[in-house]
Amino acid sequence: MHLVVYGKESLDKTQILVENKFLKIRNIDRCCPSFPGQPCTSEHLQILVKAVPIKQGHKLNIIWPITPSIRHYKEGPSRYLSHLIGHEGEGSVFFVLKTLGWATSLSAGEADWNFDFSFFHVFIDLTDAGHEHVEDIVALLFKYIRLLQQSGACKWIFDELAAICETAFHYQDKISPLGYVVNVALNMQLYPPKDWLVRSSLPSKFNPDLIQSVLNELTPNHVRIFWDSTKFEGNTNMTEPWYGTAYSVERISDSMIQQWIETAPNENLHLPAPNVFIPTDLSLKNVLEKAKFPLLLRKSSYSRLWYKPDKTFSTPKAYVKIDFNCPYAGNSPEAEVLVDIFTRLLMDYLNEYAYYAEVAGLYYWISDTDNGFQVTVVGYNHKLKILLETVVEKIAKFEVKADRFSVIKEMVTKEYQNFKFQQPFKQAMTFLECYVAGNIEPNEAESMIEHIEDVFYKGPQPISLALFPSQHFTNRVVKLERGLSYLYPAEGLNPNDENSAILHYIQVHQDDFMLNVRLQLFALIAKQPAFHQLRSVEQLGYITSLKRRNDSGIHGLQFIIQSTVKVYKIDLFIAKALSPPLKHFLELDRVLNILI
Repeated sequence: MHLVVYGKESLDKTQILVENKFLKIRNIDRCCPSFPGQPCTSEHLQILVKAVPIKQGHKLNIIWPITPSIRHYKEGPSRYLSHLIGHEGEGSVFFVLKTLGWATSLSAGEADWNFDFSFFHVFIDLTDAGHEHVEDIVALLFKYIRLLQQSGACKWIFDELAAICETAFHYQDKISPLGYVVNVALNMQLYPPKDWLVRSSLPSKFNPDLIQSVLNELTPNHVRIFWDSTKFEGNTNMTEPWYGTAYSVERISDSMIQQWIETAPNENLHLPAPNVFIPTDLSLKNVLEKAKFPLLLRKSSYSRLWYKPDKTFSTPKAYVKIDFNCPYAGNSPEAEVLVDIFTRLLMDYLNEYAYYAEVAGLYYWISDTDNGFQVTVVGYNHKLKILLETVVEKIAKFEVKADRFSVIKEMVTKEYQNFKFQQPFKQAMTFLECYVAGNIEPNEAESMIEHIEDVFYKGPQPISLALFPSQHFTNRVVKLERGLSYLYPAEGLNPNDENSAILHYIQVHQDDFMLNVRLQLFALIAKQPAFHQLRSVEQLGYITSLKRRNDSGIHGLQFIIQSTVKVYKIDLFIAKALSPPLKHFLELDRVLNILI
C-alpha cells in the first residue's frame, strides 16, 4: 500500500495524524502479481475483427502488442512514435487521409500497459468514403511505419519533445488536491522515489536502438485490426456474450497486407518540419500595476479591448478571446446553422498549421456564439502573437472548398439534415469584443488588436464593415414568473433507450455579490443530501447532479437526472430532496441575520 496525504498542516502534525489513522494497518508483504509474456498468441494476431456498434459511424483501431515502455520511461520510445504516427501536420498519415476525405481524426499511442506487456494503438475515425478504403488506409499506415524504420530515430525530434515536456512540466496548471494525491500514490507503485512527482513526464535519454526495437514490433504479422461500422449489421457470424455485440473475425496474412501496400495511393508521406512554436522566452513581463478587474484599454468603431495583466500566478502564459459579433448570425435557425458549419470548416482549414502550436502547448479554438463566432488562443505567450495573427489572416482569406464541406457536413448529418451548401459570410458587418489576460504587456495587447483591425477593416479591399450603433446586441434572458412552472417536453432520439432525462432549472436572481454567495452556500448545503436522497434512497439512477448555473448574469440552480423512472415522478422527488437542505439553509440565514 502507498499513502499520500495533502494538507495545510506542518509535516510534524501531518505525521501524527497519519500515524493515528493508519498505523494499525498491517503490512503483510504481499507483492504485486506478475504475468510475464504477451497475452496474445498467434491465433490472436493477424486478425481483422468487424463489429456492429450502437452509434452511427465507422471507426478503425489498429493494435500491436509491444514491449512496455514503463521500464524505459526516461527514453520514452512509445512517446516518440506516438508523436510521429499521430502527427497531423503536412506529410503525416492523418494529413493524407484528410486530404483524400477518408478520415476526420487520428490518434496514436501506448495503452493498456503494465510491466509485463503493452499495446500500441492507432485510432482512426472514418468518413463514409474512408469506410470503403480501409485496406488503403492500413497500407498507408504501414508505409509510414516503413518510412520511420528507414529514416531511423532522429535526435532533433527527440530534443523537441524533451523541450516541450520540460516546459509543460514546470509550468503545468495546478492540479486539484484529490487528483494530485491519487496520481502520486499511483506513481509510488511504478517509479523509484526520485521520480514519484516527475514520473514519465521528462524524457531525457535519447536511445535510437530502443525506439527502433519498438518500431520493429509494429509489423504486419503482429497486427490486430478492429473495424466498427453499422454497415456490418447482418453480415457477422458471432455474438459477444456480455453486451451482445455482433462481430466476425477474419484472418489476414503478410501477403495480403503487402498487396494492400502495393496498390495503395502513392502519397507524399514525410517527417514533420521543425516546430517553430516551441517557446524559448519564458520570462515574466514587467507589469507594474495589479488590476482587480479587466481594464478597457482601447476602443474604436471596430473593436473594444479589455486587458488584465497577471500578477497572481506568475506563469509565462496568456489568454486571448475575441468575439466576432455579427448582427445577422442569430437572425434565424438557418443563420445559426451556417455559423456553426463555418466555425467547423475554419478549424478544419487551420488544422495543419495550428497543430504544431498545439504540440508546443499553444492552443486555439473557434466556436459559434449567439451573436457570431469566437476565437480563443491560450498558452505560452512567447509565440502567441504569431499564432493569433496568422489565424486571423487565414480566416480573412478563407474560402469554402466543396470537398471539405462534404466531409464536415457528413460529421454533423444527424444534426443538420439536408443542409444546402452556402458561403456563411460575405462582406459581413462585425464588431470585435477582445479580452487579453496573462503575461502580456499593454502595448502587445494593443498591437494584436490593431493587426486584426488592419486585416478585416482597413485593407485595400476590406472584408468586413463596422457595425452601426443600433446593431450592438446584449444577451438577454427570459424572466420566469414567480410561482409559475414551465414544462418543455422533448421526445428521446433513441427509441431503444429506456432512460428518460430531466433538466430541472430554478431561476433565482440577477447578478449580486451577496446573493451569489448565498446561492453558492445553499448549493453546497444541498448537494450531498440531495444526491443521497435521489440516487441512494430513491435509486433514480447513476447520473444525478446539482449545480449552480449562470446565464448572462442570471443565476440559478439546475438538477440533471437520468432514470428509467417517469419524468413527472422525478420532479416530485426533486422537490422532496430540496426540502430538508432548504429548511437548514433558512435557519442558517436567520442566525446570520441576527448576528449581523
